[in-house]
Amino acid sequence: MSISYQVLGKPSEDNALLVHIDSGQKIDHLLFDCGEKCLKNVPVGTVQKIDHLFFSHLHMDHIAGFDSFFRINYNRNTRLNHIWGPPQTARIIQHRFQGFMWNLHESMSCPWIVSDIYPQEYISYRYELKEAFSVSHHIQTSQYQEKLFETNNYEISVLTLDHRTPSLAYLIREKPSSNIDIQKLKALGLESGPWLKEFKELKEGYVVSSSGTSYSFKELRKSLLIETPGDSIAYLTDFLADKQTIKKLTGFLNNCQTIVCEAHYRNSDIELAMRNYHSTTGLTASIASKANVKKLVLIHISDRYDLGQYREILNEAKEIFPSSCFSKEWKL
Repeated sequence: MSISYQVLGKPSEDNALLVHIDSGQKIDHLLFDCGEKCLKNVPVGTVQKIDHLFFSHLHMDHIAGFDSFFRINYNRNTRLNHIWGPPQTARIIQHRFQGFMWNLHESMSCPWIVSDIYPQEYISYRYELKEAFSVSHHIQTSQYQEKLFETNNYEISVLTLDHRTPSLAYLIREKPSSNIDIQKLKALGLESGPWLKEFKELKEGYVVSSSGTSYSFKELRKSLLIETPGDSIAYLTDFLADKQTIKKLTGFLNNCQTIVCEAHYRNSDIELAMRNYHSTTGLTASIASKANVKKLVLIHISDRYDLGQYREILNEAKEIFPSSCFSKEWKL
């Protein structure tokens, strides 16, 4: 399994994150935020394959590109249409759904699920194209403890931050993968074959080697399986980086391989950052350092800084966390 990603949007403009999770059998596509022009260079075929859209919050610079996403997928029936975000996401998105003239929709059947995420529960609503998205159908209220949901291949956790409105940090972790140690398999006198596909899941039974030795599945799993940790990536933006928040994020992001995080203000503008509930290069780098992450990708830089200052901005972060960088898509 592996995770790859693209930072969408240009420097000093709206940014978003597109994540691809390749399990070997299928690829899941997750979009985090959808600012203006963020989908401009994403192929239509890729937008059509996005499995989930997650909003950090609903300020204009994080949702202004939603119409492009919706125009491509409004009647998509090839996969579930699911949008996640902080409280009031369903209300706001329903207004976006209804911001168009619908008069050819009665024969179309295409549901959309929108979930409002609270600190310990999420509430999901269904909206129907055939109803011109006019009715908000409550479908479930679900409890969770940090881990929002999981699939066979990965899990997504969420943490509520403060941007004078709830702003959500998302963490994606692939599940560990188990592989067969072929050399040990041969040493035990066992042949590879179709039985190995079921071997990882079986709890009872025995396997007999060529020498006649009998091994239980439990014994074999212990000696033959090599567990490899999965990849991980986090997306967080627009939040007050005070001491309490940094402490929470240190635990939440612990040992994450890559975090894609705002560095909206320079260190010299920390008072402005605190006033506007944003982070700075130094505070963001400090979070990465304390959380023992492998790589920090800086995004969502304020347009008060010109491109000539970006090298200085990056160096400020590198002084605290050397593995800081800008996205390769920015080509700086």
